[in-house]
Amino acid sequence: MALFIDGSNLHAAAKSLGFDLDYKLLRQEFERRGKLIRAYYYTALLESEEYSPIRPLIDWLNYNGYTIVTKPAREYTDSMGRRRVKGNMDIELAVNAMELAPRLDHAVLFSGDGDFRPLVEALQRQGVRVSVVSTMRSQPPMIADELRRQADNFIELDALRDIIGRPPREPREPAAAPTTET
Repeated sequence: MALFIDGSNLHAAAKSLGFDLDYKLLRQEFERRGKLIRAYYYTALLESEEYSPIRPLIDWLNYNGYTIVTKPAREYTDSMGRRRVKGNMDIELAVNAMELAPRLDHAVLFSGDGDFRPLVEALQRQGVRVSVVSTMRSQPPMIADELRRQADNFIELDALRDIIGRPPREPREPAAAPTTET
């Protein structure tokens, strides 16, 4: 088995459901489900920023058994004058999945992006069973209908919440202001 995690898509799906992922638990869960030979995580990074908020996650994943695939994101200004970031990792994910297909029985795709339907179909033609993890419980649903229908198995991300979700953090109490007694 191999995991193919579309980082931004999975993050957006989990956020839409109101929880954070624990990637250690995610990896353990899928190791429990079968022989895991690779866990890929795909994300684009802004090169122009001195510090990226995703960098600690990438470093942690890298040291904890994930194969990280990144590329520089491109900044641009849209027609409304808003700053946008573009960093699509679909091709990298598809190439890795096709390269690994001859050694796989099962591919697990963490994405709801309908652009992956032809990839799922191509993997299936090579005898690979494909599960897709995303959500239909968000508004709007984060899984493209054509991708869900093509997959051999659809795993509702919300159903994994208790298995791979991080427990909510307790809000920090504000420090009491020092009092001066006279």
